[in-house]
Amino acid sequence: MNIMNVDGYKAKIYYDPEFDQFRGEILGLNGSADFYGKNPTSLRKEFRNSLRVFLDVCKERGINPTKKYSGKFNLRIPPKLHSKIAAQATAEDKSLNQFVSEILEQSINE
Repeated sequence: MNIMNVDGYKAKIYYDPEFDQFRGEILGLNGSADFYGKNPTSLRKEFRNSLRVFLDVCKERGINPTKKYSGKFNLRIPPKLHSKIAAQATAEDKSLNQFVSEILEQSINE
């Protein structure tokens, strides 16, 4: 699975054998918007078209087009891993939250 960026929005891209095309699904929206293309150029064009239509509909209806995130989520990990992470955070004079946030930030490809 790959990520395509257009105008600050991201879409996951994968091959759809049923249609013999690549399919994109725009991420982080308050609804769903997808698009198809045979190659990167057509995918990018259809991404823009699908996004434009989605944003226009949201504007017409007075809907915020993007999801809002609280910045909080629960994470379940094995107790042994929790212990190791807590020890490492303490060794680096960081809170558990700060330590994990930094690790997650480093792992994201933007």
